[in-house]
Amino acid sequence: MPALETHTVVGVVGAGAMGAGIAQVAAQAGHPVRLYDTRDGAAEAGIAGIRKQLEKRVAKGKLTQEAVEAVIDRLRPAASLDDFAGCGLVVEAIVENLEVKRELFARLEAICGETAILASNTSSLSITSIAANLQRPERLAGLHFFNPAPVMKLVEIISGLATEPAIAETLYATAAVWGKTPVHASSTPGFIVNRVARPFYAEGLRLLQEGAADATTLDALLRQAGGFRMGPFELMDLIGHDVNYAVTRSVFDAYYGDTRFEPSLVQLALVEAGRLGRKSGQGFYDYREGQRDGADKPAPRFAAPAHADLPPLVVEGEAGFLAPLVERAEAAGIERVQRPAQDAAALPTLRLGELTLALSDGRCASERAADERRESLVLFDLCLDYAEASAIALAASAATSQAQREVAAAFFQRLGLAVAWVDDTPGLVVLRTVAMLANEAADAVHQGVCSAADGDLAMQAGVNYPRGPLAWAEALGLGYVHRTLTHLQQSYGQDRYRAAFLLRRKAIAEESFHE
Repeated sequence: MPALETHTVVGVVGAGAMGAGIAQVAAQAGHPVRLYDTRDGAAEAGIAGIRKQLEKRVAKGKLTQEAVEAVIDRLRPAASLDDFAGCGLVVEAIVENLEVKRELFARLEAICGETAILASNTSSLSITSIAANLQRPERLAGLHFFNPAPVMKLVEIISGLATEPAIAETLYATAAVWGKTPVHASSTPGFIVNRVARPFYAEGLRLLQEGAADATTLDALLRQAGGFRMGPFELMDLIGHDVNYAVTRSVFDAYYGDTRFEPSLVQLALVEAGRLGRKSGQGFYDYREGQRDGADKPAPRFAAPAHADLPPLVVEGEAGFLAPLVERAEAAGIERVQRPAQDAAALPTLRLGELTLALSDGRCASERAADERRESLVLFDLCLDYAEASAIALAASAATSQAQREVAAAFFQRLGLAVAWVDDTPGLVVLRTVAMLANEAADAVHQGVCSAADGDLAMQAGVNYPRGPLAWAEALGLGYVHRTLTHLQQSYGQDRYRAAFLLRRKAIAEESFHE
């Protein structure tokens, strides 16, 4: 379906940060826009705020003053909802309250023409439920922008049970013309991003609660090894713990208490204490006067320089995606000895004398050492790119001596990696996070929430993930990811880590999500 033509009038209900941002996007795309808010003067203030933001771009040489005036000229405050009578699209961006939204759309349906498209920017409520009492529920869909709307590229186009496919396609095409990255989703709890992203926060919170490492170190590992823009604790502080906890609780309740979405008592304690993050001055980090932007937060707990002598590096099996790590060792002057793998199906194993170094597979080091009858075993974590990573997490089995731990630390430090020793926890930090993100994305695809391509695209465009979770899992090998999840489930004895059936099936069949 074609996009809405630029002469189509767009109405926006709600002149807060999100509503004003959506109005700005539509006006910049060339549409006449009507902005309405029940608060006196709010629409005018919203338009003034848009002007202020655009003139900042003029000052930076990124926009001309003429362009600013043209955008502002297309924006008009609406005196009442009756002013939306001529709109071809009306987007609602008001309070997240089902009954309030239902009442609003019932009024809009009576005011707007029969061909007008109605859209909700809800981030958590069911589009099916919002539209249920309308005379023509088929013309309502979700148009979920991410904050700030003029900056963030992703827009989720959400179809409820009654949404006409042509309506969703028109919104998709329109969002693309507006310069956005649209994806299709069905109306299920959390849609794509707010559902698939839950493990990013949940695994960090669990690792912290279990004492695997402190928040600063875990954040550093997700950034410096995992390639994420922010660590989970930094991001939760930015979002606000009240908001993040409420979304987690909403998804958890909507899925009838599925343990995959279980909220964290650690985060609940912050909410109860009023430590909501940046907006309250305290969260996991301190943002109060004298601690601006958390600049004085504790440093990550990286290991002190180790000075152990390093024997030749024995590589058993093909290096595969660990090849950049082996190449870094060679570039650091460490002699390499290549040997065939004892198990052709296994990931490569690295040896430094009596010490075995192995990529985590979801078991804790002590369990794996016992299973494989290894006396000295140090597990290392997944990295997005072993050639570019600047930090790595390690965990040692209980029988590994301090001297052998020093050898392991010295090896990775020689490669230019900061070493963080974490408690002997299953899946370490990056691996378990990535495996759980991929698992959730696989389940969303299996349930028809989105395609694999849209799921990956949404997580990259919506929350700046370095790779789409399913593409990342395929690069690692679905069999390896499935094995990691199975080991996590066995270690904890909890359904939370159960492998999604579609991921398991594709791993067994050696199929791709993207075929």
